[in-house]
Amino acid sequence: MIRPLKFINHQIEENAIKVTYNPTENTGKVIYNISLIKSEDLDYSIDIYNEAFHAGLCLSDRVRFAEQGCKFGDYKIPAGHTGIITICSLTLDALLYKKGVPLNPIGGGLVEVRKMTPRRFTAMVRYEYTTIDPITVMISHGNTSVQEVIHNGNGTITANIRECHMEAEPSVFEVLDDLNEAGFSGILDVGVPNTSLLGVPVTPNYMGIAMVGGTNPAAAIMESGRGVEINSMKGLIAISEIGYLRDY
Repeated sequence: MIRPLKFINHQIEENAIKVTYNPTENTGKVIYNISLIKSEDLDYSIDIYNEAFHAGLCLSDRVRFAEQGCKFGDYKIPAGHTGIITICSLTLDALLYKKGVPLNPIGGGLVEVRKMTPRRFTAMVRYEYTTIDPITVMISHGNTSVQEVIHNGNGTITANIRECHMEAEPSVFEVLDDLNEAGFSGILDVGVPNTSLLGVPVTPNYMGIAMVGGTNPAAAIMESGRGVEINSMKGLIAISEIGYLRDY
């Protein structure tokens, strides 16, 4: 049977319907990513995640380092590897959908950072034109410099952007406030209605919201020359199955 291609914007919508996460109660399911590293690189990777989190380059401090043999859905961590489970930033889109906010996921790409301040998207792939997560592609091509941002405040990180109707602004900030209270720190910027955000134009009567990519720490590990396999938007997982960075 021939299966039709699913573009990323359609995958976001499908996952959004299944998300049940409630940030105020810290319950339910979120969209997650799995990044595979060699188990010998675990200690180094934990250090990188700590550095990235304190630099504000992680979506949150929720992470799980899963040993070989652990299963997530139909995916099993292979021998000799450790899986890094993180929350996908597209969980935000799901929460906005459920709030009834008119929303368009725009795309993912690279953001230039200067003195720890995001300046502009320097590259982007729109979700409606790709079946592969654009952030994963850009990381695999070696286009990031997350470690430079961590240590010097200047470089290139991954991020994504969506637009919401300006009439829904109160609902948008209610969701963002709930996420902030739950420990989500990955909001890069929120735009003014009818105004471009980080160089990306928005539809009339809409406002942009940019978030850091959930796999920025994985990009930093890869920059060190260590092998990393990134599987973005892998599926859904109960938030209770993801621990905290401080646990490691």
